[in-house]
Amino acid sequence: MEDKQYLIDSFSIEESWRIFRIMAEFVESIEALSKVNNAVTIFGSARIKPDDVYYQKAERLGQLLAQNGFSVITGGGPGIMEAANKGAAEANGKSVGMNIRLPFEQKPNPYANIHLDYKYFFIRKVMFVKYALAYVILPGGYGTMDEFFEALTLIQTKRVKSFPLILMGSEYWQGLLDWLKNSMLHKSMILPSDYEMIQIIDDPEEVVKHIKKYVII
Repeated sequence: MEDKQYLIDSFSIEESWRIFRIMAEFVESIEALSKVNNAVTIFGSARIKPDDVYYQKAERLGQLLAQNGFSVITGGGPGIMEAANKGAAEANGKSVGMNIRLPFEQKPNPYANIHLDYKYFFIRKVMFVKYALAYVILPGGYGTMDEFFEALTLIQTKRVKSFPLILMGSEYWQGLLDWLKNSMLHKSMILPSDYEMIQIIDDPEEVVKHIKKYVII
């Protein structure tokens, strides 16, 4: 019984100290990102290679955003994230990489000139939204979908101010949009205004133009 009580007490102490680790991660993030203005957050797969057309589009988008006075925020890993950070950094812009510690795939890319390292997914997700003027979402997997639908939910429920939410890669995303329209919208699970929150724009130059229509910098 004493051993069992010791384990319970140890667990309680560990849980209490976790609160301070969470607070420290929030504080570090806010201190670093408070220096970042007019940021656009870019999402996409960590698995995409430099010879892929979407890598090249993400790199060009990062470059154009930096040249137009925007900072770029990504998840800090390889693939699309690396490409966007690279484009922004090589255009002398602020290039933020918010890396999450994972046992596979996610390793920090070398192109973030502002680097943050996260243990907790939920803190990282708060920071993506808090400092973004727009989201641009390129082809990706579950993590990319998670960020996409969380942004839609936060805007729909008015927990955050509405901001441009752009999908790049019409051939990749069209099936999903058709399902949203023909299933969710058709069965009144979402409203037409909810569906209209999403924009598909394939060209990096047009993406920047669209964002600039909504954001004055």
